[in-house]
Amino acid sequence: ELKPYLSLEAVTAAAFEVSSKLFGLKYVERPDIQTYHPDVKTYEVREASADGGDDKLVAIFIHDNMARPFKASGAWMSEYRGQKKNLGAGEDPVNSLPIISNNNNFAKGQPTLLSFDDATTLFHEFGHAHHGMLSDVTFRRLAGTNVLTDFVELPSQLMEHWLKQPEVLSRLKHHETGEALPQKLLDQLNAAQLFNEGFNTIEYTACALLDQTMHMQQDYSAFDLSEWETSELARLDMPRGIIMRHRPTHFQHLFTSSQYAAGYYVYLWAEVLDADAFDAFKEAGDVFDPEVARRARAHIYAAGSSQAPDQLFRLFRGRDPVIEPMLKKKGLAV
Repeated sequence: ELKPYLSLEAVTAAAFEVSSKLFGLKYVERPDIQTYHPDVKTYEVREASADGGDDKLVAIFIHDNMARPFKASGAWMSEYRGQKKNLGAGEDPVNSLPIISNNNNFAKGQPTLLSFDDATTLFHEFGHAHHGMLSDVTFRRLAGTNVLTDFVELPSQLMEHWLKQPEVLSRLKHHETGEALPQKLLDQLNAAQLFNEGFNTIEYTACALLDQTMHMQQDYSAFDLSEWETSELARLDMPRGIIMRHRPTHFQHLFTSSQYAAGYYVYLWAEVLDADAFDAFKEAGDVFDPEVARRARAHIYAAGSSQAPDQLFRLFRGRDPVIEPMLKKKGLAV
């Protein structure tokens, strides 16, 4: 019932509108720029100049949404060129501008219709893209997503919140009739948000805890993974009706690279941060409040690794993060 209202075109337009309302960005498609596949779209990302002159070019954004043979699975943000300010003598200023891509794997259709999970993924990756596009630091090594893993999912998960707002959902139209998303479907969607959250939180947390414990082992010479898994789950008092999201033998986050080794917890930690951060907009009485958006841009999306992440959060929120907004979002608050 929901998919006819979630065409790729409509969801992309909604994401661009959110970006415009929050950060004053606009997206100008450049079909004349040759890309590596006909399905890929390229945009100039522009914003109004402070001096009132012509729009300023901020970044190039590449949107690669369709699944195709030999394309990697999943969804991710890529950085073809990061932002920097330390240009060399005589270097073209265009080299300071980021070139950012979002990559998804949606099934191509006429039109392409998304599930709500697909739409959330598009907004999630668009949050990562903003981390790259809005970067405003001196050195490329500190720009964009070159931050500690504890912080890297905050910009992406924060962006997901706007998809769920009535101001955004009400703008989505049926791809054939032009009818707005009915209130009945909106109510059903909101009611479904909390379904299985307790189960999902436990299965995820169990993986995160086992990940950390596994990396604390001092000696692996006589290590039996199956026995260790059984004993650890017993130690954690894992409910028998819930299984781990990823069993250790196929836990790709741990073994395909070192980035998430002993760091799988970061997605749940980012939920603490993103729920608390979005509460700042709700407390202001407007999910597009200009002052809160300015702070979010300055301290979450633009700062890269120019300061420690805990300090950046304090600069945005005025305090350290608290867990209560995340528990409320999940329906787990007592």
